[in-house]
Amino acid sequence: MDTPIIRLIEKKDNSQIAKVIRSVLEDFNVPKVGTAYADAALDCMFETYQKPNTVYFVVEENGKVIGGAGVAKLDNFDGNVCELQKMYFLPEARGRGVGMQMMEFCLTKAREFGFEKIYLETMEYMTHAQKLYKQAGFEYIESALGDTGHYSCPVHMLKTL
Repeated sequence: MDTPIIRLIEKKDNSQIAKVIRSVLEDFNVPKVGTAYADAALDCMFETYQKPNTVYFVVEENGKVIGGAGVAKLDNFDGNVCELQKMYFLPEARGRGVGMQMMEFCLTKAREFGFEKIYLETMEYMTHAQKLYKQAGFEYIESALGDTGHYSCPVHMLKTL
């Protein structure tokens, strides 16, 4: 078995990462409305992350995309804040330190882009993800920032970079 590698998304990854994200959301019974599941960007992730100060990474193992995460300016928010976006991993990627590695890639890029804070939204029952976020220095905040369209995600977290 190869060691998983984290790399920038390529156009050829679009269908694989869309399947990964939808699969994870289905596994966790996440609502299909008001979450990443309904995002138009899901089927064109490479194109979505070609704008300035955006990045999306995938985790690949044995030629298969097994996860990903990205950073982009927080939508509909007046401030120098980015969002950790679409961080999802298939079961075979979990519990191996890949999530923390991915987090470091994203935080490094967010700092390079000059953002002051990084925000995320998640589901209350995604406790393993929240543990990772807390280990990375995210703190819970009372309400949503901006308007991501993910109104079904009740947990909001923020980290100063």
